[in-house]
Amino acid sequence: MTRLTADFWVHAYLARLRFQEIPAFVVAHGDDTAGAVLVKLNTLDGQAVAFQRSFDLMSGDRKWVELSSGLETDVDETITRQRSFDPDLWVIEVEDRQGRHLLGEEGLD
Repeated sequence: MTRLTADFWVHAYLARLRFQEIPAFVVAHGDDTAGAVLVKLNTLDGQAVAFQRSFDLMSGDRKWVELSSGLETDVDETITRQRSFDPDLWVIEVEDRQGRHLLGEEGLD
């Protein structure tokens, strides 16, 4: 199976969010080809959740898993730590009071 570049996936994800009228922004532009992507969901109430892709050894699938959740400042600190040792990391911030991020949808999962 051919893997998508990080840049292509990010642009497709942002387009899917725009279609659902969910605001999202590229906070950190990682490596266009092979950068990992981290998604921060900001619910605009002082809380946030950061998601990262993880490889499931049982199924062989790649899945979105929660990296950090809680106060937005705490989640931001976690993201800053991740970026300190992975300069190729993309960070996308999604802002939605309802908590929608679409990561479980087909094509994004």
